[in-house]
Amino acid sequence: MDISSLAGIAGVTGITNTSSLSNLSKLSEEDITTIYSAYNDVLSSLTGSSDVKSGDFSSILDSMINAVDETNSLQNYAEQAEIQFALGESENTHDLLIAQTKANVALQYTVAVRDKLIEAYREIMNMQI
Repeated sequence: MDISSLAGIAGVTGITNTSSLSNLSKLSEEDITTIYSAYNDVLSSLTGSSDVKSGDFSSILDSMINAVDETNSLQNYAEQAEIQFALGESENTHDLLIAQTKANVALQYTVAVRDKLIEAYREIMNMQI
């Protein structure tokens, strides 16, 4: 594999081994660290998060709690928009539809993640030791 093209990527500097490699084990530790750092920079710029704590259970739990809280706030906002529309305080049906759609999508996502977590738990419980 030729890694010389990686030097052109923004954020990837200091790659010393630019010859064709047949095995990744020939990369130096510094090269791997540089590539991993650039990967995290690109990942954080695209998604707002990085892969540094991806295996940490507390970060996964915190992200799920945040997702549930966000779903709850979207549901509350949609309910407020419905009440305001019903009382005649708001005439904009577009904002009502957007709020309801956001709340519905967030709820569907939360339920799908919950179902996958339950499925994973059941699979782990059924494993033979």
